Amino acid sequence: MAGYADDLALAHLLADTADSISMARFRALDLKVESKPDLTPVSDADTAVEKAIRATLARARPRDGVLGEEYGMSSPAKGTRHWVIDPIDGTKNFVRGVPIWGTLIALMDGDVPVAGLVSAPALGRRWWGAVGHGAWAGKHQRAATRISVSAVNSMADASFCYSSLTGWAESGRLEPMLDIILQVWRSRAYGDFYGYMLLAEGAVDAMVEPELSLWDVAALIPIVTEAGGTFTDLDGVAGPGGGSAIASNGLLHDELLRRLTDRKDG
Repeated sequence: MAGYADDLALAHLLADTADSISMARFRALDLKVESKPDLTPVSDADTAVEKAIRATLARARPRDGVLGEEYGMSSPAKGTRHWVIDPIDGTKNFVRGVPIWGTLIALMDGDVPVAGLVSAPALGRRWWGAVGHGAWAGKHQRAATRISVSAVNSMADASFCYSSLTGWAESGRLEPMLDIILQVWRSRAYGDFYGYMLLAEGAVDAMVEPELSLWDVAALIPIVTEAGGTFTDLDGVAGPGGGSAIASNGLLHDELLRRLTDRKDG
């Protein structure tokens, strides 16, 4: 495959390194956990994974920029490309021994995420996709199955996924969220990257989140959209810059946007 095949191959190598570091620290008795200024946890595994990925990218893609959750932006890229890294998405799960966490690796060209990979080694699964390459999942690159979103076209038949209710309450949108949860066929709060990957596989039909950073979302977008899904912010704008997410199989998207943007304060 042309296009981003070499970048996807590199992303798999980066994920191999990340997996070996993070799995060695998962459920480790001497795991060190600190609080960042926003009081979210960061473990020694987060920082070690990001350092290792940055070191490899500095050698393999010296012209590309790198943005990571733990160490910010590297020196500016010499072109339009930069990598966006979340070393461990789901750190709260990681530090409590819950296996739903993963490393998120994205390549952006300007403001557009063009390739993404999610590796969840404790689940034994990866997901990846790039513009023009489709979306795939499996244990590794050589054991992959192409994935696609569902064909569910009714909210009453939908499996609906969300991260938590707290952020929706804080944004004044708790009431429309609860209305959706009560009306759909099934709702579950899988959270973090996992709901989006289940969407891309067709296992759930929508995933919504009211507040996100670029490193939370950049790797997810190419996977969801190449699987045939739709990914926007709460204003209906495509791309990773809106700080929120509505991801769906496309068939439910307009209704989700309409319901969740009917803001009700108080």
